[in-house]
Amino acid sequence: MLSQLSESVFDLIVQTSTNLPPDVRAAMSHAVGAEAVGNRSSQALDIIALNIDQASDCEGAICQDTGMPTFEIQTPVGINQIAIREEIGRAIVEATRQGKLRPNSVDSITGENSGDNLGPGTPIIHFNQWERDEIEIRLLLKGGGCENTNAQYALPTELAHLGRADRTLDGVRKCILHAVWQAQGKGCSPGAVGVCVGGDRTSGYSHAKAQLFRLLTDVNPAPRLADLERSVMAIVNDIGIGAMGFGGDVSLIGCKIAALNRLPASFFVSIAYDCWAFRRLGVVLDPESGAICRWLYRDPEAPVTRMTAAGKGGFTKTGREMVLTAPIDEAMIRKLHVGDIVLVSGRVYTGRDAVHTHLMEHESPVNLRDGVLYHCGPVVVREGERWRVTAAGPTTSIREEPYQAEILRRHGIRVVIGKGGMGAKTLVALKETGAVYLNAIGGAAQFYARTIERVDGVSLLELGTPEAMWHLQVRDFPAIVTMDAHGASLHRDVETASAEQLAAMRA
Repeated sequence: MLSQLSESVFDLIVQTSTNLPPDVRAAMSHAVGAEAVGNRSSQALDIIALNIDQASDCEGAICQDTGMPTFEIQTPVGINQIAIREEIGRAIVEATRQGKLRPNSVDSITGENSGDNLGPGTPIIHFNQWERDEIEIRLLLKGGGCENTNAQYALPTELAHLGRADRTLDGVRKCILHAVWQAQGKGCSPGAVGVCVGGDRTSGYSHAKAQLFRLLTDVNPAPRLADLERSVMAIVNDIGIGAMGFGGDVSLIGCKIAALNRLPASFFVSIAYDCWAFRRLGVVLDPESGAICRWLYRDPEAPVTRMTAAGKGGFTKTGREMVLTAPIDEAMIRKLHVGDIVLVSGRVYTGRDAVHTHLMEHESPVNLRDGVLYHCGPVVVREGERWRVTAAGPTTSIREEPYQAEILRRHGIRVVIGKGGMGAKTLVALKETGAVYLNAIGGAAQFYARTIERVDGVSLLELGTPEAMWHLQVRDFPAIVTMDAHGASLHRDVETASAEQLAAMRA
Protein backbone atom coordinates (compact mmCIF):
# COMPACT_ATOMS: atom_id res chain seq x y z
CA MET A 1 0.00 0.00 0.00
CA LEU A 2 1.23 3.52 -0.90
CA SER A 3 4.35 2.01 -2.46
CA GLN A 4 4.73 4.99 -4.83
CA LEU A 5 3.95 7.75 -2.36
CA SER A 6 7.54 8.77 -1.64
CA GLU A 7 8.30 9.02 -5.36
CA SER A 8 5.14 11.05 -5.95
CA VAL A 9 5.96 13.50 -3.15
CA PHE A 10 9.54 13.81 -4.44
CA ASP A 11 8.17 14.77 -7.88
CA LEU A 12 5.86 17.29 -6.22
CA ILE A 13 8.76 18.84 -4.31
CA VAL A 14 10.95 19.10 -7.41
CA GLN A 15 8.25 20.71 -9.53
CA THR A 16 7.20 23.11 -6.77
CA SER A 17 10.79 24.21 -6.17
CA THR A 18 11.72 24.65 -9.82
CA ASN A 19 8.64 25.39 -11.92
CA LEU A 20 6.26 28.25 -11.12
CA PRO A 21 2.57 27.39 -11.71
CA PRO A 22 0.75 28.93 -14.70
CA ASP A 23 -1.31 31.44 -12.69
CA VAL A 24 1.84 32.87 -11.07
CA ARG A 25 3.65 32.98 -14.43
CA ALA A 26 0.70 34.86 -15.91
CA ALA A 27 0.69 37.36 -13.03
CA MET A 28 4.44 37.93 -13.36
CA SER A 29 4.14 38.32 -17.14
CA HIS A 30 1.50 40.98 -16.51
CA ALA A 31 3.86 42.68 -14.03
CA VAL A 32 6.65 42.75 -16.60
CA GLY A 33 4.32 44.32 -19.16
CA ALA A 34 2.81 46.82 -16.72
CA GLU A 35 6.12 48.23 -15.47
CA ALA A 36 7.52 51.32 -17.16
CA VAL A 37 10.24 50.25 -19.57
CA GLY A 38 13.80 51.04 -18.57
CA ASN A 39 13.34 51.89 -14.90
CA ARG A 40 15.02 49.97 -12.09
CA SER A 41 11.98 47.80 -11.37
CA SER A 42 11.70 46.91 -15.06
CA GLN A 43 15.34 45.82 -15.09
CA ALA A 44 14.73 43.68 -11.99
CA LEU A 45 11.65 42.07 -13.55
CA ASP A 46 13.61 41.22 -16.71
CA ILE A 47 16.12 39.30 -14.58
CA ILE A 48 13.31 37.62 -12.63
CA ALA A 49 11.62 36.53 -15.88
CA LEU A 50 14.83 34.96 -17.17
CA ASN A 51 15.45 33.28 -13.82
CA ILE A 52 12.00 31.65 -13.93
CA ASP A 53 12.81 30.15 -17.32
CA GLN A 54 16.30 29.06 -16.29
CA ALA A 55 14.94 27.26 -13.21
CA SER A 56 12.36 25.23 -15.12
CA ASP A 57 14.83 24.45 -17.92
CA CYS A 58 17.39 22.88 -15.58
CA GLU A 59 15.06 21.80 -12.75
CA GLY A 60 17.05 24.02 -10.41
CA ALA A 61 15.66 25.87 -7.41
CA ILE A 62 13.94 29.10 -8.48
CA CYS A 63 15.16 30.72 -5.27
CA GLN A 64 17.99 29.38 -3.12
CA ASP A 65 15.75 29.73 -0.06
CA THR A 66 13.41 26.81 -0.61
CA GLY A 67 11.65 27.72 2.61
CA MET A 68 9.75 25.68 5.16
CA PRO A 69 7.87 22.94 3.25
CA THR A 70 4.21 23.18 4.23
CA PHE A 71 1.92 20.31 3.23
CA GLU A 72 -1.89 20.45 3.29
CA ILE A 73 -3.20 16.89 2.94
CA GLN A 74 -6.71 15.50 2.49
CA THR A 75 -7.13 11.76 3.06
CA PRO A 76 -10.03 9.29 2.93
CA VAL A 77 -11.24 7.83 6.21
CA GLY A 78 -9.06 4.90 7.23
CA ILE A 79 -5.82 5.97 5.49
CA ASN A 80 -2.71 5.57 7.65
CA GLN A 81 -1.51 9.15 8.15
CA ILE A 82 1.56 7.96 10.08
CA ALA A 83 2.73 6.11 6.97
CA ILE A 84 2.14 9.20 4.81
CA ARG A 85 4.22 11.31 7.18
CA GLU A 86 7.08 8.80 7.02
CA GLU A 87 7.03 8.71 3.21
CA ILE A 88 7.02 12.50 3.04
CA GLY A 89 10.09 12.49 5.28
CA ARG A 90 11.89 10.14 2.89
CA ALA A 91 11.03 12.37 -0.06
CA ILE A 92 12.24 15.47 1.81
CA VAL A 93 15.58 13.85 2.59
CA GLU A 94 16.12 12.78 -1.03
CA ALA A 95 15.13 16.19 -2.42
CA THR A 96 17.59 17.82 -0.02
CA ARG A 97 20.36 15.40 -1.01
CA GLN A 98 19.82 16.24 -4.69
CA GLY A 99 19.86 20.01 -4.08
CA LYS A 100 16.17 20.57 -4.88
CA LEU A 101 15.70 21.78 -1.30
CA ARG A 102 18.26 23.75 0.71
CA PRO A 103 18.92 22.37 4.21
CA ASN A 104 16.74 24.78 6.19
CA SER A 105 15.84 22.97 9.41
CA VAL A 106 17.79 24.52 12.29
CA ASP A 107 17.64 23.59 15.97
CA SER A 108 16.30 26.72 17.68
CA ILE A 109 18.34 26.09 20.85
CA THR A 110 21.71 24.94 19.55
CA GLY A 111 21.61 26.52 16.08
CA GLU A 112 22.65 23.20 14.54
CA ASN A 113 21.36 22.47 11.03
CA SER A 114 19.88 18.97 10.70
CA GLY A 115 21.24 18.80 7.15
CA ASP A 116 18.23 16.92 5.78
CA ASN A 117 15.29 19.29 6.41
CA LEU A 118 13.87 17.03 9.12
CA GLY A 119 13.44 17.92 12.77
CA PRO A 120 10.85 18.97 15.33
CA GLY A 121 8.25 20.98 13.41
CA THR A 122 9.76 20.46 9.98
CA PRO A 123 8.32 19.83 7.55
CA ILE A 124 4.92 21.29 8.43
CA ILE A 125 2.15 18.76 7.70
CA HIS A 126 -1.56 19.41 8.19
CA PHE A 127 -3.97 16.49 7.76
CA ASN A 128 -7.71 16.63 7.13
CA GLN A 129 -10.14 13.85 6.27
CA TRP A 130 -12.74 13.90 3.53
CA GLU A 131 -15.19 11.46 1.98
CA ARG A 132 -13.51 11.23 -1.42
CA ASP A 133 -11.63 8.07 -2.32
CA GLU A 134 -8.36 9.84 -3.16
CA ILE A 135 -5.48 11.59 -1.44
CA GLU A 136 -4.76 15.25 -2.15
CA ILE A 137 -1.43 16.83 -1.25
CA ARG A 138 -0.72 20.51 -1.71
CA LEU A 139 2.73 21.97 -1.06
CA LEU A 140 3.81 25.54 -0.35
CA LEU A 141 7.48 26.55 -0.27
CA LYS A 142 7.68 29.97 1.42
CA GLY A 143 11.12 31.39 2.15
CA GLY A 144 12.40 33.17 5.23
CA GLY A 145 12.66 36.63 3.68
CA CYS A 146 8.95 36.85 2.92
CA GLU A 147 8.06 34.96 6.12
CA ASN A 148 9.76 37.72 8.09
CA THR A 149 7.47 40.30 6.46
CA ASN A 150 4.28 38.64 7.72
CA ALA A 151 2.20 40.97 9.88
CA GLN A 152 -0.59 40.75 12.41
CA TYR A 153 -2.72 43.65 13.62
CA ALA A 154 -5.11 43.93 16.57
CA LEU A 155 -7.89 46.36 15.70
CA PRO A 156 -8.57 49.11 16.46
CA THR A 157 -5.06 50.46 16.04
CA GLU A 158 -3.16 53.46 14.73
CA LEU A 159 -1.19 52.80 11.57
CA ALA A 160 1.70 54.95 10.40
CA HIS A 161 0.58 57.21 7.52
CA LEU A 162 -2.92 55.71 7.42
CA GLY A 163 -4.38 56.76 10.76
CA ARG A 164 -6.86 54.70 12.74
CA ALA A 165 -7.90 51.28 11.49
CA ASP A 166 -11.27 50.36 12.99
CA ARG A 167 -12.98 46.99 13.27
CA THR A 168 -14.40 47.33 9.77
CA LEU A 169 -13.53 46.08 6.30
CA ASP A 170 -12.01 49.51 5.65
CA GLY A 171 -9.81 48.92 8.69
CA VAL A 172 -8.79 45.57 7.20
CA ARG A 173 -7.98 47.29 3.90
CA LYS A 174 -5.72 49.76 5.71
CA CYS A 175 -3.90 46.88 7.43
CA ILE A 176 -3.20 45.15 4.10
CA LEU A 177 -1.89 48.38 2.53
CA HIS A 178 0.28 49.02 5.58
CA ALA A 179 1.72 45.48 5.51
CA VAL A 180 2.65 45.77 1.83
CA TRP A 181 4.24 49.18 2.43
CA GLN A 182 6.12 47.91 5.46
CA ALA A 183 7.53 44.95 3.52
CA GLN A 184 9.14 47.24 0.90
CA GLY A 185 11.68 45.10 -0.99
CA LYS A 186 12.54 42.85 1.94
CA GLY A 187 9.99 40.22 0.91
CA CYS A 188 11.09 40.19 -2.77
CA SER A 189 8.28 42.26 -4.24
CA PRO A 190 6.10 42.09 -6.23
CA GLY A 191 4.52 39.69 -3.77
CA ALA A 192 1.16 38.22 -2.90
CA VAL A 193 -0.70 38.27 0.41
CA GLY A 194 -2.99 35.79 2.13
CA VAL A 195 -5.17 37.47 4.72
CA CYS A 196 -7.36 36.22 7.55
CA VAL A 197 -9.85 38.45 9.32
CA GLY A 198 -10.60 37.16 12.81
CA GLY A 199 -9.70 33.93 14.58
CA ASP A 200 -7.19 33.97 17.41
CA ARG A 201 -3.52 34.84 16.92
CA THR A 202 -2.58 31.27 15.99
CA SER A 203 -5.53 30.29 13.81
CA GLY A 204 -5.48 33.67 12.09
CA TYR A 205 -1.90 33.25 10.89
CA SER A 206 -2.50 29.66 9.83
CA HIS A 207 -5.64 30.56 7.88
CA ALA A 208 -3.92 33.53 6.26
CA LYS A 209 -1.16 31.24 4.99
CA ALA A 210 -3.78 28.79 3.73
CA GLN A 211 -5.13 31.49 1.40
CA LEU A 212 -1.87 31.27 -0.54
CA PHE A 213 -3.08 27.89 -1.83
CA ARG A 214 -5.82 29.68 -3.77
CA LEU A 215 -5.42 30.48 -7.46
CA LEU A 216 -4.47 34.08 -8.12
CA THR A 217 -7.27 34.14 -10.70
CA ASP A 218 -10.09 32.86 -8.50
CA VAL A 219 -13.05 34.89 -7.25
CA ASN A 220 -13.79 34.87 -3.54
CA PRO A 221 -17.14 33.15 -2.88
CA ALA A 222 -17.92 35.72 -0.16
CA PRO A 223 -19.10 38.86 -2.05
CA ARG A 224 -17.87 41.40 0.53
CA LEU A 225 -14.44 39.76 0.66
CA ALA A 226 -14.35 39.57 -3.15
CA ASP A 227 -15.03 43.32 -3.25
CA LEU A 228 -12.28 43.92 -0.71
CA GLU A 229 -9.77 41.86 -2.71
CA ARG A 230 -10.61 43.85 -5.85
CA SER A 231 -10.39 47.12 -3.94
CA VAL A 232 -6.92 46.32 -2.57
CA MET A 233 -5.59 45.25 -5.97
CA ALA A 234 -7.04 48.38 -7.59
CA ILE A 235 -5.03 50.74 -5.39
CA VAL A 236 -2.09 48.88 -3.84
CA ASN A 237 0.20 49.28 -6.84
CA ASP A 238 -0.12 53.05 -6.57
CA ILE A 239 2.03 52.96 -3.43
CA GLY A 240 5.13 53.01 -5.62
CA ILE A 241 7.26 50.29 -4.04
CA GLY A 242 7.90 48.32 -7.23
CA ALA A 243 10.02 45.24 -7.82
CA MET A 244 12.64 44.70 -5.10
CA GLY A 245 11.55 47.99 -3.50
CA PHE A 246 13.26 49.95 -6.28
CA GLY A 247 10.20 52.16 -6.85
CA GLY A 248 7.76 51.27 -9.60
CA ASP A 249 4.26 50.43 -10.76
CA VAL A 250 3.76 46.83 -9.55
CA SER A 251 4.12 45.95 -5.87
CA LEU A 252 1.55 43.13 -5.46
CA ILE A 253 0.37 40.36 -7.79
CA GLY A 254 -2.39 38.91 -5.61
CA CYS A 255 -4.55 39.42 -2.52
CA LYS A 256 -6.63 36.58 -1.07
CA ILE A 257 -8.79 37.16 2.01
CA ALA A 258 -10.80 34.85 4.28
CA ALA A 259 -12.57 35.28 7.61
CA LEU A 260 -12.91 33.24 10.81
CA ASN A 261 -15.15 33.85 13.79
CA ARG A 262 -13.44 35.62 16.67
CA LEU A 263 -13.74 36.40 20.36
CA PRO A 264 -15.72 39.55 21.20
CA ALA A 265 -12.59 41.10 22.72
CA SER A 266 -10.30 40.33 19.76
CA PHE A 267 -10.19 41.50 16.16
CA PHE A 268 -7.02 40.28 14.48
CA VAL A 269 -5.99 40.85 10.89
CA SER A 270 -3.27 38.33 9.99
CA ILE A 271 -1.27 38.73 6.80
CA ALA A 272 0.99 36.11 5.19
CA TYR A 273 3.24 37.77 2.64
CA ASP A 274 4.72 35.65 -0.15
CA CYS A 275 7.36 36.68 -2.66
CA TRP A 276 7.24 36.74 -6.46
CA ALA A 277 8.72 33.21 -6.34
CA PHE A 278 5.26 32.01 -5.33
CA ARG A 279 5.91 28.26 -5.19
CA ARG A 280 2.88 26.06 -4.62
CA LEU A 281 1.60 23.02 -6.43
CA GLY A 282 -0.49 19.97 -5.65
CA VAL A 283 -1.21 16.39 -6.67
CA VAL A 284 -4.09 13.95 -6.35
CA LEU A 285 -2.92 10.41 -5.54
CA ASP A 286 -4.32 6.92 -5.83
CA PRO A 287 -5.21 5.86 -2.23
CA GLU A 288 -3.84 2.35 -2.77
CA SER A 289 -0.52 2.94 -4.52
CA GLY A 290 0.18 6.62 -3.84
CA ALA A 291 0.79 7.17 -7.57
CA ILE A 292 -0.02 10.57 -9.07
CA CYS A 293 -3.43 10.57 -10.76
CA ARG A 294 -3.42 14.25 -11.71
CA TRP A 295 -1.72 17.54 -10.92
CA LEU A 296 -3.31 20.62 -9.40
CA TYR A 297 -2.62 24.17 -10.60
CA ARG A 298 -0.91 22.88 -13.74
CA ASP A 299 -1.35 20.51 -16.66
CA PRO A 300 1.92 18.61 -17.20
CA GLU A 301 0.87 17.84 -20.77
CA ALA A 302 0.59 21.53 -21.64
CA PRO A 303 3.80 23.29 -22.70
CA VAL A 304 5.28 25.65 -20.12
CA THR A 305 4.61 29.27 -21.02
CA ARG A 306 8.02 30.89 -21.18
CA MET A 307 8.61 34.27 -19.60
CA THR A 308 11.20 35.32 -22.17
CA ALA A 309 11.85 34.73 -25.84
CA ALA A 310 14.72 32.39 -26.70
CA GLY A 311 18.00 34.16 -26.10
CA LYS A 312 16.25 37.26 -24.76
CA GLY A 313 15.61 38.80 -21.36
CA GLY A 314 17.72 39.05 -18.26
CA PHE A 315 20.48 41.60 -17.97
CA THR A 316 21.66 43.46 -21.05
CA LYS A 317 24.96 45.30 -20.84
CA THR A 318 24.91 48.91 -22.02
CA GLY A 319 28.59 49.69 -21.63
CA ARG A 320 27.81 52.18 -18.87
CA GLU A 321 28.21 49.65 -16.07
CA MET A 322 30.92 50.20 -13.47
CA VAL A 323 33.29 47.23 -13.22
CA LEU A 324 34.45 46.18 -9.76
CA THR A 325 37.17 43.55 -9.49
CA ALA A 326 38.07 42.36 -6.00
CA PRO A 327 40.13 43.42 -4.14
CA ILE A 328 38.67 46.94 -4.50
CA ASP A 329 40.21 50.17 -3.21
CA GLU A 330 38.38 52.96 -1.46
CA ALA A 331 38.90 55.45 -4.29
CA MET A 332 36.91 53.25 -6.63
CA ILE A 333 34.07 52.94 -4.12
CA ARG A 334 33.91 56.71 -3.65
CA LYS A 335 33.22 57.08 -7.39
CA LEU A 336 29.97 55.12 -7.07
CA HIS A 337 26.57 56.69 -6.47
CA VAL A 338 23.07 55.39 -5.85
CA GLY A 339 21.58 54.14 -9.13
CA ASP A 340 24.86 52.99 -10.68
CA ILE A 341 24.85 49.51 -12.18
CA VAL A 342 27.96 47.51 -11.35
CA LEU A 343 29.48 44.25 -12.52
CA VAL A 344 31.42 42.45 -9.80
CA SER A 345 34.21 40.00 -10.61
CA GLY A 346 36.82 38.20 -8.55
CA ARG A 347 36.62 36.65 -5.10
CA VAL A 348 33.35 36.98 -3.19
CA TYR A 349 32.67 35.55 0.28
CA THR A 350 29.19 34.61 1.42
CA GLY A 351 28.05 35.56 4.89
CA ARG A 352 24.63 35.28 6.51
CA ASP A 353 23.42 35.48 10.12
CA ALA A 354 25.82 32.97 11.67
CA VAL A 355 28.85 34.41 9.85
CA HIS A 356 28.01 37.90 11.08
CA THR A 357 27.74 36.63 14.65
CA HIS A 358 31.10 34.86 14.22
CA LEU A 359 32.78 37.99 12.84
CA MET A 360 31.59 39.99 15.85
CA GLU A 361 33.20 37.52 18.26
CA HIS A 362 36.22 36.11 16.38
CA GLU A 363 38.81 36.92 13.78
CA SER A 364 37.69 36.25 10.24
CA PRO A 365 38.81 32.91 8.77
CA VAL A 366 39.80 34.85 5.61
CA ASN A 367 41.17 38.31 4.89
CA LEU A 368 38.12 40.46 4.08
CA ARG A 369 39.97 43.75 3.67
CA ASP A 370 38.99 45.46 0.41
CA GLY A 371 36.78 42.45 -0.27
CA VAL A 372 33.18 41.59 -1.09
CA LEU A 373 30.72 40.07 1.39
CA TYR A 374 27.62 38.52 -0.14
CA HIS A 375 24.51 38.04 2.00
CA CYS A 376 23.68 34.64 0.53
CA GLY A 377 22.93 31.12 1.69
CA PRO A 378 23.46 29.12 -1.51
CA VAL A 379 22.32 25.66 -2.46
CA VAL A 380 25.57 23.71 -2.78
CA VAL A 381 26.12 20.11 -3.85
CA ARG A 382 29.27 18.06 -3.45
CA GLU A 383 30.69 16.41 -6.53
CA GLY A 384 33.64 14.24 -5.53
CA GLU A 385 36.18 16.48 -3.85
CA ARG A 386 34.66 19.68 -5.23
CA TRP A 387 31.59 21.78 -4.52
CA ARG A 388 29.16 23.25 -7.03
CA VAL A 389 26.67 26.05 -6.38
CA THR A 390 23.29 25.32 -7.95
CA ALA A 391 21.35 28.34 -6.64
CA ALA A 392 22.73 31.58 -5.22
CA GLY A 393 20.43 34.60 -4.92
CA PRO A 394 20.74 37.19 -2.14
CA THR A 395 19.15 36.93 1.29
CA THR A 396 17.40 39.78 3.12
CA SER A 397 20.08 42.10 4.48
CA ILE A 398 18.20 43.92 7.22
CA ARG A 399 18.74 40.97 9.59
CA GLU A 400 22.42 41.91 9.68
CA GLU A 401 21.77 45.54 10.63
CA PRO A 402 22.77 44.98 14.30
CA TYR A 403 26.23 43.78 13.16
CA GLN A 404 27.08 45.25 9.76
CA ALA A 405 28.46 48.62 10.77
CA GLU A 406 30.91 47.15 13.28
CA ILE A 407 31.96 44.44 10.83
CA LEU A 408 32.66 47.04 8.17
CA ARG A 409 34.90 48.92 10.58
CA ARG A 410 36.70 45.84 11.93
CA HIS A 411 37.32 43.97 8.71
CA GLY A 412 37.67 46.66 6.04
CA ILE A 413 35.03 45.25 3.70
CA ARG A 414 34.46 47.42 0.62
CA VAL A 415 31.31 45.89 -0.88
CA VAL A 416 28.26 44.33 0.76
CA ILE A 417 25.79 42.60 -1.58
CA GLY A 418 22.29 41.65 -0.48
CA LYS A 419 18.67 42.58 -1.05
CA GLY A 420 16.10 44.79 0.58
CA GLY A 421 18.58 47.35 1.89
CA MET A 422 19.93 48.14 5.33
CA GLY A 423 19.37 50.76 7.99
CA ALA A 424 20.80 54.00 9.32
CA LYS A 425 23.70 52.46 11.28
CA THR A 426 25.02 50.70 8.19
CA LEU A 427 24.57 53.80 6.05
CA VAL A 428 26.71 55.83 8.46
CA ALA A 429 29.41 53.13 8.44
CA LEU A 430 29.44 52.94 4.63
CA LYS A 431 30.19 56.66 4.47
CA GLU A 432 32.75 56.48 7.28
CA THR A 433 34.69 53.47 5.93
CA GLY A 434 34.34 54.02 2.19
CA ALA A 435 32.13 51.05 1.42
CA VAL A 436 29.03 50.44 -0.66
CA TYR A 437 25.86 48.34 -0.53
CA LEU A 438 24.74 46.63 -3.74
CA ASN A 439 21.23 45.27 -4.18
CA ALA A 440 21.06 42.05 -6.18
CA ILE A 441 17.70 40.74 -7.40
CA GLY A 442 16.02 38.67 -4.70
CA GLY A 443 15.06 35.14 -5.68
CA ALA A 444 17.11 35.16 -8.89
CA ALA A 445 19.03 32.10 -7.75
CA GLN A 446 19.63 30.52 -11.14
CA PHE A 447 20.61 33.79 -12.78
CA TYR A 448 23.28 34.52 -10.17
CA ALA A 449 24.49 30.92 -9.97
CA ARG A 450 25.54 31.31 -13.59
CA THR A 451 27.91 34.15 -12.66
CA ILE A 452 29.85 31.82 -10.32
CA GLU A 453 32.82 30.29 -12.12
CA ARG A 454 33.87 28.01 -9.28
CA VAL A 455 33.95 27.39 -5.55
CA ASP A 456 37.49 27.91 -4.28
CA GLY A 457 36.87 26.85 -0.69
CA VAL A 458 34.64 27.06 2.34
CA SER A 459 35.05 28.24 5.91
CA LEU A 460 32.83 27.59 8.94
CA LEU A 461 31.16 24.61 7.29
CA GLU A 462 30.20 23.41 10.76
CA LEU A 463 27.49 26.11 10.68
CA GLY A 464 25.69 24.21 7.90
CA THR A 465 25.84 24.80 4.16
CA PRO A 466 23.48 27.83 4.06
CA GLU A 467 25.35 29.59 6.88
CA ALA A 468 28.92 28.66 5.94
CA MET A 469 31.31 31.18 4.38
CA TRP A 470 31.76 30.08 0.77
CA HIS A 471 34.71 31.35 -1.27
CA LEU A 472 33.30 32.06 -4.72
CA GLN A 473 34.99 33.19 -7.90
CA VAL A 474 32.46 35.27 -9.87
CA ARG A 475 32.44 37.07 -13.19
CA ASP A 476 30.18 39.98 -14.18
CA PHE A 477 27.81 39.64 -11.24
CA PRO A 478 25.30 42.50 -11.85
CA ALA A 479 23.80 44.58 -9.06
CA ILE A 480 22.66 48.13 -8.38
CA VAL A 481 24.15 50.63 -5.94
CA THR A 482 21.35 51.39 -3.49
CA MET A 483 23.41 52.70 -0.55
CA ASP A 484 26.61 54.59 -1.35
CA ALA A 485 29.63 56.00 0.48
CA HIS A 486 28.18 59.52 0.37
CA GLY A 487 25.20 58.91 2.67
CA ALA A 488 22.58 58.33 -0.03
CA SER A 489 20.07 55.44 0.17
CA LEU A 490 17.54 54.42 -2.47
CA HIS A 491 15.72 52.35 0.18
CA ARG A 492 15.25 55.38 2.41
CA ASP A 493 14.05 57.45 -0.54
CA VAL A 494 11.53 54.86 -1.76
CA GLU A 495 10.23 54.27 1.76
CA THR A 496 9.69 58.00 2.23
CA ALA A 497 8.03 58.49 -1.16
CA SER A 498 5.81 55.43 -0.76
CA ALA A 499 4.79 56.62 2.72
CA GLU A 500 3.52 59.83 1.12
CA GLN A 501 1.54 57.76 -1.38
CA LEU A 502 0.17 55.67 1.47
CA ALA A 503 -0.94 58.77 3.34
CA ALA A 504 -2.83 59.92 0.24
CA MET A 505 -4.93 56.73 0.55
CA ARG A 506 -5.88 57.53 4.14
CA ALA A 507 -9.36 58.81 3.40
